[in-house]
Amino acid sequence: MKRPLRYLLGLACLWPGFLMAQAQPSSVLDEYIQLGLQNNLALRQETLDVSRVTESLNQARALFYPRLTFNPTYSMAAGGRRLQFPIGDLLNPIYGTLNRLTGSDAFPTNLQNVNELLAPNNFHDTKVSVQFALYNTDIHYNYLIQKNLLSAQEARRQVIENELRYNITTAYYQYLQTLDAIRIFENARTTLRELVRLNQKLVANNVATRDVVSSAEYEVSKLDGQLAGAQKNRETARAYLNFLLNRDLLTAVRVDSSLLTAPLPAPTESVVSLEETALASRKELTQLQGSLRAAQTAIRLAEANAKLPSVYVGGNAGFQGFGYTFRNQAYTVGQLGLSWDLFKGYEKRSKIQQSRIQAEQLQTKLTEVQQQIRLQVVQAYYELEAAEENGRTTRQGVTAAGQTLGVIDSKYRNGQALLIEFLKAQNDYLTAQIGESLARMDIRVKRAALDRVTAVR
Repeated sequence: MKRPLRYLLGLACLWPGFLMAQAQPSSVLDEYIQLGLQNNLALRQETLDVSRVTESLNQARALFYPRLTFNPTYSMAAGGRRLQFPIGDLLNPIYGTLNRLTGSDAFPTNLQNVNELLAPNNFHDTKVSVQFALYNTDIHYNYLIQKNLLSAQEARRQVIENELRYNITTAYYQYLQTLDAIRIFENARTTLRELVRLNQKLVANNVATRDVVSSAEYEVSKLDGQLAGAQKNRETARAYLNFLLNRDLLTAVRVDSSLLTAPLPAPTESVVSLEETALASRKELTQLQGSLRAAQTAIRLAEANAKLPSVYVGGNAGFQGFGYTFRNQAYTVGQLGLSWDLFKGYEKRSKIQQSRIQAEQLQTKLTEVQQQIRLQVVQAYYELEAAEENGRTTRQGVTAAGQTLGVIDSKYRNGQALLIEFLKAQNDYLTAQIGESLARMDIRVKRAALDRVTAVR
């Protein structure tokens, strides 16, 4: 037992020295973050939403261009109302009298009465129509609204991206912490198995009674249960990380061992400076600002609709007549139009007020979110500070517990300490190591939380 225990205690003494090494960025973690940004389903949905809003903007832009339509129609009719007028019965006698008076045939006397279907039969209207808005407030302001909504949607995607970065980072840290816990439990199990063998030798030499062996074996069995729990946590953490990366949950995860040893440099900026950085960088504010600009544009749209008309030009050119002959059937029509709603029961005034209320709601929400961001930065900053202090304390605890275990081990070998004293010292050392491991990863998680609320990548 002596050599393995001294070896483990030596590692514990060297551990704080490892923690003083220069922190380096993790290429493995960065690779997983990029993989998550490419594959994550939630982020993919946001990307599709951005594409959808982009198409809405394209549709709004298309209204600025003329609209050209080819619109041929052909009609056949039977029955229905008819236009009847006795033109022959009225004029033929009159024209006959005139012919006799003048002694000529200048006036026709064979006119037929009119009897035509009102619905045209064998009639076609083949035309090309063009429409163009000279001035239309709906088109102009709708385009600006869609442009602002696109900006808000892109900002929302970046919000989800920032959240995903944080989730992947913390999930990876949790996975590394489970590996470190398994390492600690396995080392402790090695120590206890060596204790069992030592006690068996003491019993064989009649130096101790059988109960020391059974007590040590019981401690091994308890540690096996803790080790099984740590292994379960490892598999759960791996599955969650793979879920965020949108790949098979059992896929192996690469380990960057430098993250288990290298420390993180403390923030060099003050909490006030970090607040300002967050207010300038957080995309939640950009999203709300885009929505607010869209609401303000909606106010201008409602006001313009209440005061200004819409002016348009258009025209038709084509062929119209009975039978598809196109002979002597050509025609053209030009149009200049104006549309102006003079009164609609105060509906437009109500729409203006409604738009103003919506803009005021968004402005209030923007102010609230700014205050929330300031609070988040303050909380994350001091939580990181507390985690760093806890990390220093737990490292000191590991050193002290390791030294105590070394002394008790020597005394136990020389028959100057009881088994219960050794087991207590060994358990204290194990607890201190687990606490130090948790504290070390907690520092990284708290730093990731600070980077998240300040939108630092």
